[in-house]
Amino acid sequence: MKMNIMKKTVTIALSLLMVLNLAACGNSATGTGQTSAGNQAEGSESTAAALESTDTPESQPESSEEQPEETGTSGSEENSVQSEESSAAEPEETEVSDQEEPAGQGGKVLVAYFSATNTTEGVAEHIAAGLNADIYEIVPEEPYTDADLNYNDNNSRSTLEMNDPAARPAISGSVEDMDQYSIVFVGYPIWWGDAPRIMSTFMESYDFSGKTIVPFCTSGGSGVGSSATNLEELTSGATWLPGTRLNGSDSQETVMEWVNGLGLNFEE
Repeated sequence: MKMNIMKKTVTIALSLLMVLNLAACGNSATGTGQTSAGNQAEGSESTAAALESTDTPESQPESSEEQPEETGTSGSEENSVQSEESSAAEPEETEVSDQEEPAGQGGKVLVAYFSATNTTEGVAEHIAAGLNADIYEIVPEEPYTDADLNYNDNNSRSTLEMNDPAARPAISGSVEDMDQYSIVFVGYPIWWGDAPRIMSTFMESYDFSGKTIVPFCTSGGSGVGSSATNLEELTSGATWLPGTRLNGSDSQETVMEWVNGLGLNFEE
């Protein structure tokens, strides 16, 4: 009887121990599971918070690259480009304002002529009238007489002068303010195949530097020949255009056709 009671007691005790062990294992498993789930939950919340702070437009700082995308340059680069453009533009304005006007382009015009028989005078007047230019007659201090112009007389004044390259007949009067003219037409008759020596006097009397000189002559048949180049040698710094021979009977239209074909811009 006692043996049966002890067996039952031991069995009950073992059963209680097993129950307690099972309960302890259950509590341990439950705690571990709760901790893992809690960690997972906390990790999800942290990830969500991080994603929210990254994707929300209001939370993003204004991008400094938006302005360059719109303008094509950053603020500092834009200022640099503007500075370079303005500095590059200044020399162009300076060059334009400081550019010198070419000789004979748009300047005042003078028509200077010598005419012993009034033949060259008519042509000179046509040019002056057509260009609204100033006109100046080269008048010798000692006027030429018919005897002086007799080329058949070897002792005539004109013959003696033309045989002497150093002859310089004196001129009465002078051009007022030659500096104001940039274009000078120079007209003369042909004597013995050349310009009269009084033309040499005229050319040596002024500084023609920077001026454009346009020679023209009248004659009974001879052309300009070397008369213009001989006068050119008496000047320096001037631009000489090719000369031409004109007739005293030429109309103003004919004379101006030649003048307008020179390619010069005349002051109106």
